[in-house]
Amino acid sequence: MQTQQVIIITGASSGFGKATAELLAAKGHKVYGLCRRAMEHEKISYRSCDVRDRAQVQAVVDSIVAEAGRVDVLVNNAGMGIGGALELATAEEIDLQMGTNFMGCVNMCQAVLPQMRRQRKGKIVNLSSIGGVMGLPYQGFYSASKFAIEGFSEALAAEVRRFGIRVSMVEPGDFATGFTGSRRNSEATLRDPDYGPVFSRSLAIIEKEENGGLKPEVLARRIVKIVEAKRPSLRYVVANLEQWLSVVIKRILSGNQMVAILRNYYKS
Repeated sequence: MQTQQVIIITGASSGFGKATAELLAAKGHKVYGLCRRAMEHEKISYRSCDVRDRAQVQAVVDSIVAEAGRVDVLVNNAGMGIGGALELATAEEIDLQMGTNFMGCVNMCQAVLPQMRRQRKGKIVNLSSIGGVMGLPYQGFYSASKFAIEGFSEALAAEVRRFGIRVSMVEPGDFATGFTGSRRNSEATLRDPDYGPVFSRSLAIIEKEENGGLKPEVLARRIVKIVEAKRPSLRYVVANLEQWLSVVIKRILSGNQMVAILRNYYKS
């Protein structure tokens, strides 16, 4: 029987976060779900928090430690996507994309690590993406935010292992979640005579793949296994066979070959 763990999950109001929080709570763990809007659940303690706000993050983590006495697991799931050409991205769009996906992850890690070091024990699970393994056209800053999580997580794993803290990354492929509907698309790109038609064509492919993707419960079950594993691995790819193979191929092909494949796939 698994010992009850105190678990913080960000972005817990929908998609991966909600499915994971519900599965972990059903297994008897003490789950704190962080999200920007007010939520209620009989088995999940929801807290309002914008992961981009360092002070707010620290205050929420401090309140959880004060209440529960410890933090065993952090699942950094909060994220969003902005579609459009890299050239035309505004400063506000870049800040929002990197601030939510990457700095949100950093803020949460820095808030929980002092407690985990005191415990000499803990797990951190950071949600990356297949887009963090290869640069996806018209999702460039999304990919950049996930590439940043990859580098950050590898370095963090090397730094904190001696404290009994394990770091894992999960790299999902396409999943049918609310992510597609909530993506913000660059109006400047859509209006641009050079980029607009190609972006619209690529976006149709992206949305079709996402809407036909795996169910979020598939990823949630994998995260539960990571949370309950004694010695989880650094990296997990969770995707259909085609996308899993694309990660393997990326490690073999030259850069030019991979760019050609991505251009052909996304009609860019």
